[in-house]
Amino acid sequence: MIRMESLHKKFGDKTAVVNLDLHIPEGEFFCYLGPNGAGKTTTIKMLTGLIRPTSGRALIGGFDIQLNPVDAKRLIGYVPDHPFLYEKLTGREFMRFVSGLFQLRGPKVDDYADELMQLFEIGGVADQLIENYSHGMRQKLSFASCFLHDPRVVIVDEPWVGLDPKNIRFVKDYLKQKTREGLTVLMSTHTLGIAEEIADRIGIISRGTLLHVGTVQDIVRLAEKPGSLEDVFLELTRGDAE
Repeated sequence: MIRMESLHKKFGDKTAVVNLDLHIPEGEFFCYLGPNGAGKTTTIKMLTGLIRPTSGRALIGGFDIQLNPVDAKRLIGYVPDHPFLYEKLTGREFMRFVSGLFQLRGPKVDDYADELMQLFEIGGVADQLIENYSHGMRQKLSFASCFLHDPRVVIVDEPWVGLDPKNIRFVKDYLKQKTREGLTVLMSTHTLGIAEEIADRIGIISRGTLLHVGTVQDIVRLAEKPGSLEDVFLELTRGDAE
């Protein structure tokens, strides 16, 4: 469902991502791990079409994000680490705005938007201006809007910022359930314990290079001595600049 082929990105003299080859099949929950500055967000921005690769290509559902951006983006739901929301809109108005972007209109769409806002526990503030939302409420609105068009792929960049433990539990359980229904999830996170709990596979990137891909058990076996995913991660990325 997600395919990266020799995906490479340079910013001037700095190489952010080095010839990344990765396939994430339908229904997989893939966690993307790496230190700050390792290339995770750059990868995500190339996958979502926000920046162009220097070379290589990224495909979503078989559509090249650069050559067929509309077809590819119809399949994607995206939740950034710091979502941009129009603060002078209410939550409900923002959901209608996002619906319009995907050319979704009508009472059923409005009902589904209300259902998603209730599901993510922001129905009670649906008619308040977003400028009055806490960071956690904004993150939940971003998640709710992400699912309006029933995406086949959800790409999430460090989703836990601002969420309390109850909402973290809900979001990870919801995403995991959706993968059982066929949704493909790529999640970048620093929360190794959650990745260890929910990932079908994990990829570890360091200094722009994908070091290892495998199940949690596969990755843990790479350690010089028995340990947790955190131990292996720190061992593999030793010396990386923060």
